[in-house]
Amino acid sequence: MPTVPTVAEAGSPAELSQGLLGAAVAVTAWSAGSILAKVIEMPALSLGLYRFGIFSVLIVVWLRTRGVPMRADIMRYSAWGGLALGLDIALFFTAVRLTTVVNATLIGSLQPILVGVVAAMFFGETIRRSDALWSLVALAGVVAVILASNESPEWSFKGDLFSIAAMFAWGAYFIFSKQSKEHLTPTEFTAGTSIWSAIILLPLALLFGQDLAPPSAKGWVQLAAMLVVSGIVGHVLMNWSLVRIPLWVGSTFTLFIPVAAALMAWVFLDEPLTVGQAVAVAVVIFALAAIVRGQSAEDATED
Repeated sequence: MPTVPTVAEAGSPAELSQGLLGAAVAVTAWSAGSILAKVIEMPALSLGLYRFGIFSVLIVVWLRTRGVPMRADIMRYSAWGGLALGLDIALFFTAVRLTTVVNATLIGSLQPILVGVVAAMFFGETIRRSDALWSLVALAGVVAVILASNESPEWSFKGDLFSIAAMFAWGAYFIFSKQSKEHLTPTEFTAGTSIWSAIILLPLALLFGQDLAPPSAKGWVQLAAMLVVSGIVGHVLMNWSLVRIPLWVGSTFTLFIPVAAALMAWVFLDEPLTVGQAVAVAVVIFALAAIVRGQSAEDATED
């Protein structure tokens, strides 16, 4: 695989700052999408199919208005990313229906361990010792929230297993997204992976006998909100950011997803949030802030 630039080589300070901001907004949007996935009254796989089926049409139309046709190479170079994303959606949407939103998102956020190893071994990225330590602090905060939530009546071991499987698929999607910059723009990659996800989710929904009937009027509104928040804001912004920041940084940013999801689930779904969980959430936020501050300081120094 080709070597990906390190932080100092990735681009101008403005590009790095834009990438960090874009990643922060993207993970916040994904947190909101997790809440919507919990409340929309549709089977998990059917929900994923509708979401990506409609989203893929919208983004293809957007590309056409920009003079970019859907070429065969877009589908070819986005195939592995689409497979990973489709499996992640199928597994995660199932998990979030079985266990707490907090656990489903927290387990998924453990993928920086996987992505960090791959980024160091195959993409030539260098992780500073201080950033690695802060990542471990953030990870410890995530684990603390998981352990504190196991007494919740919403918790399910089966749901957690689905979350673990989704974590591996989610990590693979990040890796393929970073690799795609050699052949596709972020928007082209997003379009291709969305189409592949819909293609993958259709037979899975049929195989497991899920109802493919359209949602209710209220469901359409919620689905539209998910399309805008998780799809347009989340996926497009993260794919755009990953070509401006190191892969492991974008991956580590996903640790904020369970933090925001825990707070949103507490506010909107009445899922319990203990004092211990709140403290752990604060630790995760502080650790992520330290990583971002360190990245910005290093770039400013080397500039």
